[in-house]
Amino acid sequence: MKYSKQRELILNSLKENCSHPTVEQLYEFIHKDQPTISLATIYRNLNQLAENGIVKKIEGLDNTAHFDHQTHDHYHFICKHCHQVFDIPYDIAPDLDQKVKNTTGLNVTSYDIAFRGICKNCQNSIN
Repeated sequence: MKYSKQRELILNSLKENCSHPTVEQLYEFIHKDQPTISLATIYRNLNQLAENGIVKKIEGLDNTAHFDHQTHDHYHFICKHCHQVFDIPYDIAPDLDQKVKNTTGLNVTSYDIAFRGICKNCQNSIN
């Protein structure tokens, strides 16, 4: 993958914005400082970064793709109240892919697991 100043800007912005943003959210974040960058540029570059394994494209959290700069194995938690996405450590339930294979014979090649509930901040504000 060739170097691109825009791609570097997008990747750095994703690392600074650890909330698992959508393309549109990342565009709003970047556009404040770089008003000439287009939404199409961000779409294209994020998809290229995901295809090359540099970022993780997370689908199935809601109706749009989210992006994560953390590519190591981990799970996600989505707050049903504020819709924020949190990382859950992999070691809580390691080797799920192998357990699925051992139990069902199915060979898992990838997975995205998302837990849903209410985050600590929303729990505190509701109580």
